[in-house]
Amino acid sequence: MDKKQLLLDAALKLFVEYGFHGTPTSLIAKEAGVANGTLFHYFKTKDELVVALYVDIKSRMSGYVFEHAKGQATFKDTIKEQYLASLYWALDNQLQFRFVEQFKNSPYLAQIAPLEIEASLKPFYDMLNKGIKEKIIKPQPVDLLFTLISSQTYGINQYLISNNFPKAKQHQLISDSFEMLWAMIT
Repeated sequence: MDKKQLLLDAALKLFVEYGFHGTPTSLIAKEAGVANGTLFHYFKTKDELVVALYVDIKSRMSGYVFEHAKGQATFKDTIKEQYLASLYWALDNQLQFRFVEQFKNSPYLAQIAPLEIEASLKPFYDMLNKGIKEKIIKPQPVDLLFTLISSQTYGINQYLISNNFPKAKQHQLISDSFEMLWAMIT
């Protein structure tokens, strides 16, 4: 494994455990097994490391979700598969998902350029606009609809990890929660 990846992996673990401000760069370097100066070779500042880690995780998560939801027959199936894929990815990548939650509720989010955020959300917003245009979902602002869907995703994930349900029960709860979400937006 290369040193940059070792640093990202160490930072992920430590940021989730101790928070952004509670994790000094020296601890990240130590956890990664590299010299402190090596961290600054790859990332000029800790802030840059935090943002780079978020962009990396968010990119992998989005890729997974869109890959698993493509080619669905109906609009509802597409939304459902994206919702299911998001939650299955979150369950399989709990540390990464916790980091994304932590990041989204931190001042670091402001360091992501608005155009970059807009570009990453565009495919989903376009899909929601199509659903509104075709009168499948309620004519609400797409950012509100996105907020409802993502809040549901984060909330259900938190519920699932707070309880120790067997996989079959998790899958049933995820499916049931989608139907509740679908009823809310249609």
